[in-house]
Amino acid sequence: MSGLVTNWLMAFLHHLAAFALFTALAYEFILLRQPFSLQTAQSLLKTDQIYGISAVTILVIGFGRALHFEKGDAYYFHSLPFIVKISLFALVGILSIYPTVKFLSWRSSLKQQQLPQVSATTLNIIRRLIHLELAAVIAIMLCAAMMAKGIGYFG
Repeated sequence: MSGLVTNWLMAFLHHLAAFALFTALAYEFILLRQPFSLQTAQSLLKTDQIYGISAVTILVIGFGRALHFEKGDAYYFHSLPFIVKISLFALVGILSIYPTVKFLSWRSSLKQQQLPQVSATTLNIIRRLIHLELAAVIAIMLCAAMMAKGIGYFG
């Protein structure tokens, strides 16, 4: 595959995964605003799986692009927006641990078609964490736009 085709294909897949991640997070946030039901819990578990797959895809393709395609690691690791973007991505990953662990803990109840016992406080914490994740993802998008235009490059 030629370098040009590989570059645009990797960029497309990276952006597709980013939009899937954002959509999954937004959908989780919407689901958590509804009354907690068996269907909501099942949807949250499935949506979080999409979120996780998207996050891994972004990470793998993103580092592939930074290290082997596009402008190369010398450019990206001398870009303040890139460094902030990676830091925010790590923060989003950390924030997502609690909701994901909670969603996964519901599996046995959901397999038995039973509503998991979850307190209102726990649901509120999950909702707040997802809200923070969404805000951080928007900041990541800002960093990506700045990075693409060379703003904050110090190399």
